[in-house]
Amino acid sequence: MLKPSLKDAQKRTRKEVLVKTNEYILNHDLKALGKNKTYYVKTYGCQMNEHDTENIKAILEDMGFEESLNMDNADVILLNTCAIRENAHNKVFGMVGRVKTLKETINPNIILGICGCMAQEEVVVDEILNKYKHVDLVFGTHNIHRLPQLLSEVMNTHQKQVEVFSIEGDVIEDIPVKRDSKYKAWVNIMYGCDKFCTYCIVPYTRGKQRSRHPEYILEEVRKLVRDGYQEVTLLGQNVNAYGKDLDTHYGMDQLLEDVAKTGIARVRFVTSHPWDFTDSMIEVIKKYDNIMPYIHLPLQSGSSRILKLMGRRYTKEEYLTLYHKLREALPYSSITTDIIVGFPGETEEDFQATLDVVHECKFDSAFTFIFSPRVGTPACRMQDDTPLEIKNERLQRLNHVINQYSREANEKYQDKIVPVLLEGVSEKSDDHLMGYTDTMKLVNVKAPKEYIGKIVNVRITDIKTWSMDGELALEKVTN
Repeated sequence: MLKPSLKDAQKRTRKEVLVKTNEYILNHDLKALGKNKTYYVKTYGCQMNEHDTENIKAILEDMGFEESLNMDNADVILLNTCAIRENAHNKVFGMVGRVKTLKETINPNIILGICGCMAQEEVVVDEILNKYKHVDLVFGTHNIHRLPQLLSEVMNTHQKQVEVFSIEGDVIEDIPVKRDSKYKAWVNIMYGCDKFCTYCIVPYTRGKQRSRHPEYILEEVRKLVRDGYQEVTLLGQNVNAYGKDLDTHYGMDQLLEDVAKTGIARVRFVTSHPWDFTDSMIEVIKKYDNIMPYIHLPLQSGSSRILKLMGRRYTKEEYLTLYHKLREALPYSSITTDIIVGFPGETEEDFQATLDVVHECKFDSAFTFIFSPRVGTPACRMQDDTPLEIKNERLQRLNHVINQYSREANEKYQDKIVPVLLEGVSEKSDDHLMGYTDTMKLVNVKAPKEYIGKIVNVRITDIKTWSMDGELALEKVTN
């Protein structure tokens, strides 16, 4: 049993990051382990977790398992978890309770595993071991490639397996992937984070910043182009800092340019930290039409005092300078953000400063949250004397303003013709397809299913706060 250690997860050394290409091992016995068995994976959290799940599914299918879309019928259930907020924590343990019921009433041989960021938390694994005896497997973010060996141990010995590495981490290449889409793909460009924002658990659960070498990234993108993919999203906890740990003078601006030159129709990237957003990045985005004019730029707070307590490394004024620089260089772009309400010590004046920034920036949309203390982070130890009802009231006020500007941003698209990558059948109706504009606006359009996977011109006919309706258009795109 190898449990996580918060103390070890905090360490940062000069230890060289190794690039390993032979860590994923699957012998003959492991390939047959899942024959006539099924699996179900439930994913919580960010795009990085979604892509990890694509790796996990590919590994399980390499072992002979078949995917079940119904948890009740699965022989192996894995919960790929998120540690960012308490809400995600509660959802996971609610699901753990549901699986216990399945074990007691339908199939006592179900194997339940917990992986991802929550599995990297010392307090969480202690809770699992003390309260949830029916959990059979726990592994973390550093050893997904070890899933075959760990699952084999559980299946052959019927003993609980816990293997979580609290390490700075290396870069593991050549892990298989089963992509959820045939048209758009996640591509990791880096792992981990060294920013240590005071509220954030990610540096502890994902390890130190480790950039993949560009040749691996570019070859992955080229293969996606050959396979007919239309869009890639470059992933990292802080993509703008890509390459700073490589000592090769090759950064995010060069990578963006080289990815654009592969000829892929659409390039996106998330998530950006304002601290590392350079002028040269902006110039590259402006230069290439296939780099989408969509920027996710987390603000977190509009108060410079709170930003300092958060360890964000920029002021309100510096954020606004970058924001307006982006708007000037990329006038057609959409910019979205993240905002935390109720950080320890936040006053009404601090919150008003956040509203002031929102009014000035008029974000296309925002992910907004009430501060959620995470064990082990500095913010968890800060005095937090703001009542929850005040935090909820502030969140409602903020969301009202965000929704207003989201609607206004969408209204600019009325009657315009925009390019949309159609991804699948709309939830609206079976005769509608859904997709996203270059600026990441959700569009529902009446179109035949043979258009799925194509980028088409759509005339916007109706505007809503969170989506738009449209019709196929033969005319050219209008900005």
